[in-house]
Amino acid sequence: MRSFFGYLVSITLLALCILLIMYIFIPSHVGQSKYLSPLPDFLTVGVNKQVTLLDFWSPIVEKFQAEASPPTFTARAVLLYNLSTNKSMYSYQSSKRLPMASLTKIMTAIVALENKRHDDRYVVRAENLVGEDSMGVLPGEIFSLEELLYGLMLPSGNDAAEVIASNYVGGRKAFIDAMNDKVKAMGLDDTHFSNPSGLQGDGQQYTTALDLLVITKYALDNFPVFRKIVSTYEHTLPATGTHQSYTLYNETNLLTTYPGVKGVKTGYTPEAGMCLITLLEYKGHSIVGILLNSENRREEMKHFLDFSLLSLKITPPSHQ
Repeated sequence: MRSFFGYLVSITLLALCILLIMYIFIPSHVGQSKYLSPLPDFLTVGVNKQVTLLDFWSPIVEKFQAEASPPTFTARAVLLYNLSTNKSMYSYQSSKRLPMASLTKIMTAIVALENKRHDDRYVVRAENLVGEDSMGVLPGEIFSLEELLYGLMLPSGNDAAEVIASNYVGGRKAFIDAMNDKVKAMGLDDTHFSNPSGLQGDGQQYTTALDLLVITKYALDNFPVFRKIVSTYEHTLPATGTHQSYTLYNETNLLTTYPGVKGVKTGYTPEAGMCLITLLEYKGHSIVGILLNSENRREEMKHFLDFSLLSLKITPPSHQ
């Protein structure tokens, strides 16, 4: 019996010695609760604040068999995608990195909507007035986010983009960081933003037609207000106690001339050329067309929309 108690005491003392050695020689932070996640750091909320949900969607790009011949075009990248069947209808250099001009503003809208100010008051500063395309805001005016989104998406207001970014918690740079964090959270590797408007001159900015498809689908699926705004041709913001009245017109130039078109966004800078993302909802099909660096985006998009419908054996609508 004594030997048993002696053995028990020895084991207890040995255990205490081991704990003492661990306490002395192992850094204290190792003892804190720290678990290894199966996700990479950029997909964890602790590292990337723009991770709101993990719902990756990857387009299926494969050779589409169509009786109709694809139209001729000048664009450096083309993607025609049927969201209803989740299949591509035409792809040309859709994975090529290219500048995107004001197509940037789709991500600007996403980050703004997911990080809306609690007071919904966005103050205009003099430094926000940049670029030729503008909403026309004045320093000192105060807008709601939805009002600014109309100015961002309809006339492609660079000033609206800058107002949104400068009113973000942490300021403009933090907003741009959030834009880049968001594309990582969406699983995209070929997109980078250097400002909230898409204007050239602030550093490297690029995307691909495939990444733009994912970004556009995300905005359309998750934000009814975004879908409503981009499908609006004309919108008036009545005067309030904090800003004058504004009448805004949508630059997406097929919205009133091609039946079924519901937006989404134009873009142009000298480096990006003419860019266009178009959503067509027609005869039960939802089709997104993307053109990057086209010499005639309006005509080329019309031809691609016609091609997409003919490929589905649907007669295209009469259009201008």
